[in-house]
Amino acid sequence: MITAATSGTWTLGDIPVHRLGFGAMRLTGSAAFDLGAPSDRSRSLAVLRRARELGVNHIDTAAIYFSALRSANELINSALAPYPDDLLISTKVGPVRDVTGEWLEWARPDQLRGHVEENLRQLGRDHLDLVNYRTDGRRSVAEHFGALAELRAAGLIRHLGLSNADPDQLAEAQRIAPVVCVQNRFGLGATPAQRAVLDVCGASGVAFVPFFAIAGKGAEAGAEHADGPALLAVAEAHGATPAQVRLAWSLAQGPHVLAIPGTGNPVHLEQNVAAGAIRLTAAELAALDAEAAG
Repeated sequence: MITAATSGTWTLGDIPVHRLGFGAMRLTGSAAFDLGAPSDRSRSLAVLRRARELGVNHIDTAAIYFSALRSANELINSALAPYPDDLLISTKVGPVRDVTGEWLEWARPDQLRGHVEENLRQLGRDHLDLVNYRTDGRRSVAEHFGALAELRAAGLIRHLGLSNADPDQLAEAQRIAPVVCVQNRFGLGATPAQRAVLDVCGASGVAFVPFFAIAGKGAEAGAEHADGPALLAVAEAHGATPAQVRLAWSLAQGPHVLAIPGTGNPVHLEQNVAAGAIRLTAAELAALDAEAAG
């Protein structure tokens, strides 16, 4: 059985995790942030438990991940509590949705404690392993990150990270408190600006956690791309799917890269975990990059 351990290990803060993790966003429904038909609860719980059986010990979630009758945090709590010592659960704060699912204005710095406490309540924990501040488009992250640093000092948060951040924002946050990861959109065909964040993280020993590595431009709606001949050829050579090759490509970008593919499908979960065992050659990586750039 292929497990997440084949992807390698990175110490996130002071917690060793396998580089192939799991994103919880899609557990709540077929489309992220959809308040229509809820997901099948028993299936979502089974996916989480199977992820753990496959060695996944880094799960990414957020209180904003909910649909009709389903909350990613509540599903995680129900499936996995009491939590094993080797499991790291990361969450994020900043964006706000009301109970109807409507997006509201970004959280103010003084509201972040309430958001952290809501994640604690939903997950059934007395502290959060890792909280990523999702930037709101403004240049400075100092006030928001400073508020989270105070909560870290108070013991409510163990480690801090950033999401949707650029190198300048990372540097600003690092002057306030240690940053253990940056969680950004990144995948095959990444732009020079996206690669710059990857490189800065690698140079400073910060984990880089790409999201939408499979979905690409489709983002929350799911994959919306045509697989080119080079990608299909590499997939055939490895007996893999194009989605698995996309994940393997992401992991090949550096030992500090951690993948968090999300799914509510148990078959896709097994495939995602197995992608951590794929080792692409230099020639294959070059062919994939050339195709994506063309």
